[in-house]
Amino acid sequence: MKIVSVVGARPQFVKLAPIHKAALAAGVEHIIVHTGQHYDPMLSDVFFDDLGIGAPDVHLGVGSGSHGVQTGSMLAALDAVFDEHRPDWVLVYGDTNSTVAAALSAVKMHIPVAHLEAGLRSFNRRMPEEHNRVMTDHAADLLLAPTQVAVDHLATEGLAGRTVLVGDVMTDVLFEVRDDVAGRPSALLEELDLTRGGYYVATIHRAENTDDPDRLRDVVAGLAGLDKPVVLLAHPRVVAKAASHDIELMEGSLIAHAPLAYPDLIAAALSSAGVVTDSGGLQKEAFLLGVPCTTVRTETEWVETVQLGWNVLANSAEEIAAAVTRPRPIGTDAAPYGDGHAAERVISELLDAAEA
Repeated sequence: MKIVSVVGARPQFVKLAPIHKAALAAGVEHIIVHTGQHYDPMLSDVFFDDLGIGAPDVHLGVGSGSHGVQTGSMLAALDAVFDEHRPDWVLVYGDTNSTVAAALSAVKMHIPVAHLEAGLRSFNRRMPEEHNRVMTDHAADLLLAPTQVAVDHLATEGLAGRTVLVGDVMTDVLFEVRDDVAGRPSALLEELDLTRGGYYVATIHRAENTDDPDRLRDVVAGLAGLDKPVVLLAHPRVVAKAASHDIELMEGSLIAHAPLAYPDLIAAALSSAGVVTDSGGLQKEAFLLGVPCTTVRTETEWVETVQLGWNVLANSAEEIAAAVTRPRPIGTDAAPYGDGHAAERVISELLDAAEA
């Protein structure tokens, strides 16, 4: 069997790693296509090395652009890639422009599509990611759901017949990386002269938090006013937006820093007092690491993290401060994101469906 995986952004590279490992173990030919949606090396190429994936087989190099321009460029390039490889499955990940472009290209070429992380919903139609994930779910042939909540969403939309609960592949790789970095000093602590538990880690990148100057200024003020140093791992796009809005990212408690390689990010989060983010992946990673999280959004797809008390939504400087300094949540044995073997189930489902 041949699978083509299409990825383009940091969370997708993390999900790709256990899939690639499981595919090779099962004797499946696995072709990796990197769209180039994230083109900064610390957000793309280095992840392939750090996670043991190796270089992508195809790199489209689409770069930045509006949603329409970026998605259109991917569509134009992917047709030729799929025509050359003619896989049994195109596997798409998450909710980016790379995801919906690959799904559209494949279904129009009558190539079966499987959607990893299917069924997540924010129910916020202003989010580009919400459109991407909904369209991909309704186009795909096989929906690989990470949680029971996601399964329920798909059933509500009439897609139960295509849905399989496999667990969350990010749990697979996170557990492996966590065990690898545990006990090792975080390079970030040494570089910035920080102490364990004496700082917060932050990532802010979504358009709703960065495109409007007043909104970005309020978020930055919330972070800058916190009671401990805040290491803001700033995506190049955020740095550019802040500069264009004349917003200082090195004031008060804020320390702007380049994005970290994935193992270093996990080590930094493990040693921190808490995480502040608008990233879907990092919310869940914080939960799995037992690190309190504050999410700078009005909703989250990972509702289990909120229900279990390890994640709080905050949308103003005051709310951010209150959430970050809240008492530590009560420990939980709940495992809504699986047991660390989701990738093996994904490959098994693809093999079984191809033989059916």
